[in-house]
Amino acid sequence: MLQRVKTSSINIEGDHIAAIQEGILVFIAFEKSDSENQVTRMTKRVLNYRIFSDCDEKMNKSVRDKNFDLLIVPQFTLAANTNTGNRPSFSNAADPIKGKQLFLKFIDCISNQYINTQHGVFGANMQITLVNDGPVTFWLQVK
Repeated sequence: MLQRVKTSSINIEGDHIAAIQEGILVFIAFEKSDSENQVTRMTKRVLNYRIFSDCDEKMNKSVRDKNFDLLIVPQFTLAANTNTGNRPSFSNAADPIKGKQLFLKFIDCISNQYINTQHGVFGANMQITLVNDGPVTFWLQVK
C-alpha cells in the first residue's frame, strides 16, 4: 500500500528510528506464494509509480522524478483474508522467516537503486505517524 505523505516517522518503544519528509510511505506484506520475482517487480513499480503532480497538476511524476523520500514499513496484516467472519485470517501470509527474508530483500533492492530510503523493523511493534497528502493512497499488487 502506497500513501503519498508530507511527513512520516517510525518510533519503537519510544525510540525514533526513521523519518521522512515529502514522499511515499510504503506498507508492505508478503504472501505464501510470493518470491524474489515480486520483490524485483515491486521495487520497480514503487520507484516509478506516478503519484506526484507535474506542472499541470496531473499525477505524472514518480518519487524518483521528484527526488522525494521513501519510508518502508513491514505490515503482515495487509496479507489478511477478511472475506468471512469477524476475525482476520492470516493463512495466506508468508511465514515469519520467509516474510522477513523477502522484506530484507526488498529493502536491499530498493536501497541499491534509490538513496532516499528509510525503513522500519520486521516483527517490531512500531508506532507510525504520517500526514497523508491528498489523501492519496493506492493498493499496489504484483503477481
